Amino acid sequence: MTDRITDGSLGQSGPATRCAMKKIALTGIKPTGTPHLGNYLGMIKPALELIDDYQALYFIADDHALITVKDRNELKRQVYAVAATWLALGLDPRKVIFFRQSDIPEIFELAWILSCFTAKGLLNRAHAYKAAVAANTEKRRSPDAEINSGLFNYPVLMAADILLFGSRIVPVGSDQKQHVEIARNIAAMVNQTYGRVFSLPDPLIRSEVMTIPGLDGRKMSKAYGNTIPIFAEPGHLRKRVMGIVTDSRRPEEPKNPDGCNVFKIYKHFASPESVKRTRRGYTMGGLAYSVVKHELLDVLEEKMGPLRATYRDLLDTPDRIDQILARGAAEARKVATPIMEKVRRKIGIRR
Repeated sequence: MTDRITDGSLGQSGPATRCAMKKIALTGIKPTGTPHLGNYLGMIKPALELIDDYQALYFIADDHALITVKDRNELKRQVYAVAATWLALGLDPRKVIFFRQSDIPEIFELAWILSCFTAKGLLNRAHAYKAAVAANTEKRRSPDAEINSGLFNYPVLMAADILLFGSRIVPVGSDQKQHVEIARNIAAMVNQTYGRVFSLPDPLIRSEVMTIPGLDGRKMSKAYGNTIPIFAEPGHLRKRVMGIVTDSRRPEEPKNPDGCNVFKIYKHFASPESVKRTRRGYTMGGLAYSVVKHELLDVLEEKMGPLRATYRDLLDTPDRIDQILARGAAEARKVATPIMEKVRRKIGIRR
């Protein structure tokens, strides 16, 4: 275990006591598959870079995962995998309120309240629901076949995640931007009815990593099965990297680096000097895709290899992860409670 993984002890000087002094940044990740490089570049890395400037609340969205994960043992395994990933990558629970969504009952109370201010038409336009309907239509099935209410109401629960903690910044991938916009829309409706209740959050999307390609060139996604796991074992990592799809240009031919799936990943991990050199090799010709794949493999092993042991150690000590998440939940509820009490008073549930 590396020294930077602490036991999460917070005490009176814990993160919740600093929330009044710093704006809050919040983000979560669903435990629906092994975290991959797209997750790391699109959300985890930007989120970790915010810790010094914001009070960070980062959570594992296990109740969101119920939309698709119905095996309780698999869900539990994925929760630990996500927690271990964040911790191995440098999340310090002394600085970050790190918790499990299901440990915060106020989220679900707020989700019901928000649903009463959410137009059905707004949810009809949500990307995930529209994609599911489109898939059914393409297969000539009923538009709502096998679509559960959890999927349809997903944006409302996400709005509750965001608004309950007074979040101002939400680091997300480009595919999640709409959900932050929906949260703003719902918050504005509540504010219009009862006066200022919620802060309006803004998404934080790094344009240079808006879309990370997977092995097949489509967006890296668990749904497509085209991911490169962050802590893949060396043999598996090699198999995934060497399987990245490229075009048929010969080594001696000039190539467009910005159109190459390998380079689109490589440029985020290699040094600026190496990126510049490799880009020149593409444009001048004489650089084979296989060479760049090996360079990508080397740089990924250099960056993530030393952290793999930490990740494994954390998975082998789930009780320690539970303790960190439990302490984080206690801190998170310190932030959530006064906001939830304000909501209840404003809408007339409490005096």
